[in-house]
Amino acid sequence: MVQAVAPAGLRPNVIFIVADDLGYADLGCYGGRAPVSPVLDSLAANGLRFTQGYANSPVCSPTRFALMTGRYQYRLRGAAEEPISHRTRGSAILGLPPAHPTLPSLLKRGGYRTALIGKWHLGFPPMFGPLRSGYDEFFGPMSGGVDYFSHCASNGGHDLWDGEDERHQEGYLTDLISRRAVDYIERSVGAAPFFMSLHYTAPHWPWETRDDAMLAPQLREGLFHLHGGNIHSYRRMIHHMDEGIGWVMASLRAKGLAENTLVIFTSDNGGERFSDNWPLVGGKMDLTEGGIRVPWIAHWPKVIAPGASSEQHCLTMDWSATVLAAAGVAPDPDCALDGMSLLPVLQDARHRFARPMFWRMKHRQQRALRVDAWKYLQVDSHEYLFNLDADERERANQGRRDPHRLASMRDTWLAWNATMPAIPDEAVVSLGFSVQDMPQR
Repeated sequence: MVQAVAPAGLRPNVIFIVADDLGYADLGCYGGRAPVSPVLDSLAANGLRFTQGYANSPVCSPTRFALMTGRYQYRLRGAAEEPISHRTRGSAILGLPPAHPTLPSLLKRGGYRTALIGKWHLGFPPMFGPLRSGYDEFFGPMSGGVDYFSHCASNGGHDLWDGEDERHQEGYLTDLISRRAVDYIERSVGAAPFFMSLHYTAPHWPWETRDDAMLAPQLREGLFHLHGGNIHSYRRMIHHMDEGIGWVMASLRAKGLAENTLVIFTSDNGGERFSDNWPLVGGKMDLTEGGIRVPWIAHWPKVIAPGASSEQHCLTMDWSATVLAAAGVAPDPDCALDGMSLLPVLQDARHRFARPMFWRMKHRQQRALRVDAWKYLQVDSHEYLFNLDADERERANQGRRDPHRLASMRDTWLAWNATMPAIPDEAVVSLGFSVQDMPQR
């Protein structure tokens, strides 16, 4: 598909917001059962909401490889780790290679200023880091799960950075990220257009709210280990993130930048323990719908008509292609994009195009392919065929009823997989949360 390009003169600012482990139905605009997201609900009501938006992976860092490169993450060795952990610190292999073109590096070459505020999770300095992959500025953690008050990673080491310098700063991490984003916007008035990656750690564990600052650190730790969080804390964490996004939008409006700023919101994968994925089944680490279908919201008043929704099938890496097209920046000719520009959909929500979407996971030897209404899924040695238009809960396996379609989709997946590097035998699978992975204060 030819990548669409924005009309001359648009050159929007772009804020790419990524939540961490957010469930498909956690937000009000996706059927959420608690009033936790008035700001995001308003962005959806005044923008475009996708109902068939997917993450490139059901786990953190592989999706971020796809987001950064606009390509299937399987092309890079580091994305075979599910996900990258603190144990890879010091590795010269397991991270995003600085020489690889990225969304921020291409935009920077095209005249944009670039910043990552929030989670990186794509390898550790001195070999890897945001400033080595196209960002002018970075503020946030390098690793995955980080304590919201001590800012310590799962190995107990302090993990809050300003550039590549440690930053010791008191405060609830979600609020620190939001305030730094506002500061960046206020410093951007009158300058070149900007691209800001705003990557929250919320609502990823540890499940701590802003209000937990009133508790002594020992008590916070004790409550966490005893109870493992709860749904009320989880929802409160989403609300804190939503409030911060509200601060960002208020700053854009105050500075006269809201009209021509493309604000994107999504999650890096499906939800975990306390998330609401209804009506989908499964969650993080699964290639069932609950692990990969996520909220997708786009808000750009200059281009997007309010109140629309789209059933366009799309993957995280499509946002990367879309941002380049909106900015009028060409992809790198030596690293062709796998993502496809959604700019025509943003301009007219009725626009649709067909495209297959592929996934694979070392964990449980999972594979998946979606084409139109149909999904081919393998988990362990079991194969499934689902018609998602009729059965999005993936309950009725159509494989025996339609063996020819099952065989055809299997062959399509195998042909695609043959174009990707093999999963290395030594690749590590993390099964997600465990108490032992929690930061030690």
